[in-house]
Amino acid sequence: MGDPKKQHKTYTTPRVPYDTEMFMEELKLLGAYGLRNKHELWRVRTHLSDLRRRARNLLAQTVTEREKQEKEMIAKLHKMGLVQENGTLDDILTLTIEDLMERRLQTYIFRKGMAKSLWQARQFITHGHISINSNEIKVPGYHVLIDDEKTLEFTNVSPYNNKDHPLRKEMAVNEIAGGNRVE
Repeated sequence: MGDPKKQHKTYTTPRVPYDTEMFMEELKLLGAYGLRNKHELWRVRTHLSDLRRRARNLLAQTVTEREKQEKEMIAKLHKMGLVQENGTLDDILTLTIEDLMERRLQTYIFRKGMAKSLWQARQFITHGHISINSNEIKVPGYHVLIDDEKTLEFTNVSPYNNKDHPLRKEMAVNEIAGGNRVE
């Protein structure tokens, strides 16, 4: 079981580490979502496989046994922004790694237009310029919940909080002109 004070590995590595096809797919995901290394990708992939495994286990149970657990799981995933409120276990099984990656704070800030690139979004987060519910968040892999979307903003002490900051003005002009954001 291990000592609870010591950190444990939160990801599983690929079974075939030098598979060219998998290697290229991982590199595309690293670039598309501005990840620092493959460990971040593997962590998300492991989380996705855990969700799918739990959904498959629920499907294997009888209808009466799984009813309550299914509702709880769907409610939790809806809160996380991964499935609809009236979703089913099949919706969980069809989740992709891109669905989870889109809910990362780094990606969400870029898609919202608060940063010019994914790497700038990552820098804003690690340097302490982003807050959710008035709490400074410094983890680019933070999973943005639906309730958190409304309170996502620059911190009060950040120079980017000022609407007259040159970077904010430049991003506003790009937003009006259609911008060159990658979707």
